[in-house]
Amino acid sequence: MKHLALCIRLLLAGTLALTALAAEKPHPLPKGLPAYGPVVPFHAPRVEVKRLANGMALWLVPRPGFPKVALTFAVRGGMAEDPKSLPGLSQLLFATIDQGTKTRSAKQIAEEIQAAGGDLTGSARADAIVLSTGVLASKTDAALTVLADVLENATFPDSEVELAKRNAADNLRAQEADPDFLARRTLAKAIFGEHPYSVVSPTEESISKATPADLRQEYARRFRPDQTALVAVGDFDAAKLAADVEHQFGTWQAPSEAPVSDVGKPPEDNPHAVLYVARAGSVQTTLAFGSFGPTQRDPDYEAAEVANAIYGGMFGSRLVLNIREDKGYTYSPGSFLQSRRDAGLFETRADVRNAVTGASVNEIEYELNRMATTSPSDEEMDHARRYLVGLKAIILQLQGSVANQLATLWIMGLPPEELGLESEKIQKVTAQEVDAVSHKYFPFSRQTVVAIGEPKVIEGQLGVFGMAVKPEP
Repeated sequence: MKHLALCIRLLLAGTLALTALAAEKPHPLPKGLPAYGPVVPFHAPRVEVKRLANGMALWLVPRPGFPKVALTFAVRGGMAEDPKSLPGLSQLLFATIDQGTKTRSAKQIAEEIQAAGGDLTGSARADAIVLSTGVLASKTDAALTVLADVLENATFPDSEVELAKRNAADNLRAQEADPDFLARRTLAKAIFGEHPYSVVSPTEESISKATPADLRQEYARRFRPDQTALVAVGDFDAAKLAADVEHQFGTWQAPSEAPVSDVGKPPEDNPHAVLYVARAGSVQTTLAFGSFGPTQRDPDYEAAEVANAIYGGMFGSRLVLNIREDKGYTYSPGSFLQSRRDAGLFETRADVRNAVTGASVNEIEYELNRMATTSPSDEEMDHARRYLVGLKAIILQLQGSVANQLATLWIMGLPPEELGLESEKIQKVTAQEVDAVSHKYFPFSRQTVVAIGEPKVIEGQLGVFGMAVKPEP
C-alpha cells in the first residue's frame, strides 16, 4: 500500500505541475505536434479461481520474473459488523490479531514474516478486514505457515490488547486534532445516520470498554474459511501454490453458526444542511460535501467515474480550474467516489481560507449544478477517460496493488474479470451516460455540507444558502 500511495502521489504531483504550467500559458504550443495516440487499455492478468473444500476462496495470479509474491487475505465482516456497543472494534481486532497465537509470540510472528522478506499490513474496512504482505518467492511457504497460524489460532494476549488499546486511544486523540478526520467522521454520520456504515473509527468509550474476550469472540465469529479469500500475485507456480495453501489451510473448519451477512442498503435520506464542528481560532475552513453515489456493482459506476474526473477527480477538472487555478481559494480541492459493498458515497473536499468560505461553497454549488445541467465537451470526455485508464495501468504495475484490487472485488461480490473490464467500460462511456449520472448524483440539492472551522465564519458566511446551519449533533 505504501508503494501504491507513493505512485499516486508522484502521478498527481506531476500532473499538478503540468496543470500549473499550462495555466500560465506563456507560449503557444509548437505547430505540427502529433495527435494523441489511441488509449491503450489495461490488460488484466489471468486469474485462476479455486476454492478449498472448507469454502476458502483462492485467486491466483502467476507473474513470473520478479522474485516476490504479494499475499492478501480478505475476511468478510468489517467495521459495519462491529457490535453497536463497541463501534470501531474491528480496528482493534486488526491491530491485535498478530500479537500472539497458541504457539507463537508477537515477536516470533514479526520475525518470521520479516525473515520471509515482508511485513504484515492491512486495514479494517467497512465490509472486511484485510491483511497483506509481500514476501520473497522462495519464502512463500514459510510466510503461509505463519499467516495460517495468525488466521486460525490468534489468542489476543491480555498484555498485548492493553498496549493496543493505549495506542488506539492516543491515535484517536491525534486524529481528533485533524480537521480532515473530523470532516470524514461527521460526514459519515450525517450521510448514513443509524446505519452501520456511519462508523469510521472507534470512540474513547469503545476503546476503553473493549476486552480481550470481546476480541476473541469477534475473531471466532468472523475469521472462518468460508468467509475468507486469499489473493496471491507474483512469481510462483499456480499448482504448487494451491497445494501449499491446501496443506496450510485445508484443516481450518468453519463453525456451525451462520456467517456474517450483508448489512443492507442504508436509506438515502441524508440532510440537505450545513453541519459544523467548531475549531475556535482556525484560519481556514475544511469543507466536505457528500451524497449517495453508485457502488462498484452498479451498472452506472464507470460513467460516474468519468463524470467525477471531469468535475473534480483529476487536476484539470472543472473544480480545480475554478477554485484553485482561477480564484485561488484553495490549493488542493478534489472529489471522490467511495464504494462500500451496499452503498456508494460521492464526496467533495476543499480546505479554504476563512475569508472565502462562503465564496468557495458558492463555486462548488455552481460546479455541482453545472455537471447536473450541462454536457461535457469532447475534450473533457477524452481527458477523463485517458486519465482514468492511464492511472489504473500505472497503479496495477505493482503486485501488491493487483492483489489489493482483486481482494476489493471479492469483498464487493464481483468476479476477478472486472479488473480488466473496468477500463474497457470507461473507454465506452458516452457523454449521454455522463449526463445521466450527473443529473442523478451531482445536484447541490442532494448534498450534505460539513464545515470544520471557526463557528462565526461558518455561521456568518454559510447562512445565506437557504440551508440550516447547525453544530454537529
